[in-house]
Amino acid sequence: MKIAVCDDDKAAREHIVSLIKEQAQDAEIKVFATGEEMLRAGISFDISFLDVEMDVVSGMDVAEHIRQMEQESSKSIIIFVTGYEKYMNSAFDVLAFHYLLKPINEEKFRKVFSRALKELRTNGERTKRYILIRNSGVQQKVYIKDIFYIESANKKVIIHTKSGVLDSYGKMDELEQMTGRSFYRCHRCYLVNMEMIVSYNADTIKVANGDNLILAQKKYNDFIKQYMKYAKDGGIVNV
Repeated sequence: MKIAVCDDDKAAREHIVSLIKEQAQDAEIKVFATGEEMLRAGISFDISFLDVEMDVVSGMDVAEHIRQMEQESSKSIIIFVTGYEKYMNSAFDVLAFHYLLKPINEEKFRKVFSRALKELRTNGERTKRYILIRNSGVQQKVYIKDIFYIESANKKVIIHTKSGVLDSYGKMDELEQMTGRSFYRCHRCYLVNMEMIVSYNADTIKVANGDNLILAQKKYNDFIKQYMKYAKDGGIVNV
C-alpha cells in the first residue's frame, strides 16, 4: 500500500505520518513539501493526504491531476487535511473521500483512516466480482463495477454497462441476489448500482451515464436508509 503525504508544513507532515503508522505500519509512505514535488515524482498512490493551500501548485491542483490520470474504473482515495473550510465544496468535484480540518483531531483522523483502509479492501473485492448472463446465445461475464443499472422490460432484463447495453432473459429477483448489497431495487423495474448514483430526489435517481430512474415513493425512506448504510460501510458515494 502506497500513501502520499503532501503538506508545506513540516510539523503537519510528521504528525500525519505518525498517525498513519499507528494503523498501517507496513505502508510505504512518501512525503512531499510541495505540490510540484509530488507531481514530479510521477507515482500512483492508494491514499493521498493533501494540504490545500500551498505555493504555486495547490492540493486541489494535485487532486485534479490525480483524477485526470486515473482510469474510470480505478479511483484512489484522496483526503484533504487543511485549516480552511472554504474549499470543502471543491473537494466534492475531485471525489474526495474526506475533508479533515487542522488542527487535526487525532480520534477523527483514526476513524477516517480506518474507513479509508476498509474502502481499499472493498475496492479490491469489488473489481473482481461479476455475474454471468446469456446474451445472444452466449454466456457472458459482466463485472459488477461496470454496471450502471439493470432494467426489467417485457420478460427481459436490460443491463446498462460502461461498455454498452446487454439484454438477456432473467428475473430481477435473481439478479438482485447476485449483485448484492451495493445494488438497490428502487422500483420494480430498476435495480441501481449505488456506486453509480450521482444525485437523487424524492422520486428520481440519476446515475453516472446520465439516465434517470424512477424511485418508488413508498421506497424513498428505505432507500435513504440503505444508501447511508452503504456509505457508512465504505461504499463509494458520488452524490
